[in-house]
Amino acid sequence: MHLTPALRLQNGSLALKALAVLTGTALLTLSSYIQVPMFPVPMTMQTLAVTVIGALYGWRLGALTVLAWLGTALAGAPVLAGDHLTGPAAFISPTAGYLAAFPLAAAITGYLAERGWNGHRPALAFVAMLAGNSLCLVLGAAWLSVLVGPAKAVAAGVLPFVLGGLVKSALGAAFLKALSR
Repeated sequence: MHLTPALRLQNGSLALKALAVLTGTALLTLSSYIQVPMFPVPMTMQTLAVTVIGALYGWRLGALTVLAWLGTALAGAPVLAGDHLTGPAAFISPTAGYLAAFPLAAAITGYLAERGWNGHRPALAFVAMLAGNSLCLVLGAAWLSVLVGPAKAVAAGVLPFVLGGLVKSALGAAFLKALSR
């Protein structure tokens, strides 16, 4: 069993880890701007980036990278999907539950990748990616249900994104498989 994330950053220098966090936050920002407009939450490539970063960096550095990106958003930088979402307002908006789920999704994907659910075992990598994507949908819908009610939250905040989550999970697993070669 392969028990380390693909990039093996856990034993790297502090400078290497800092560079990884900066690179990851840049990747997350770019993924925010690749989106399909939907209401009330746009479909972006963020969950793909979050789960891949978790799998590549490991659960600790993956979650820390996502938290750094969210901290950048909290400070007001335009790093999130939708140019209207900046600063603290983003964390009480309809997308707040999804944002809260992102570090947890990176952590769970990274944790599973560290235990062999990675590119060396693509089917398990897919399940790890799917677990991260599913967590985002569940926590996102939980917060959204506070704002619009459970039925509307599932209809608007989960169902339109299930196929995308499956596709992004497959893409993530394929990416990890390609890296493992």
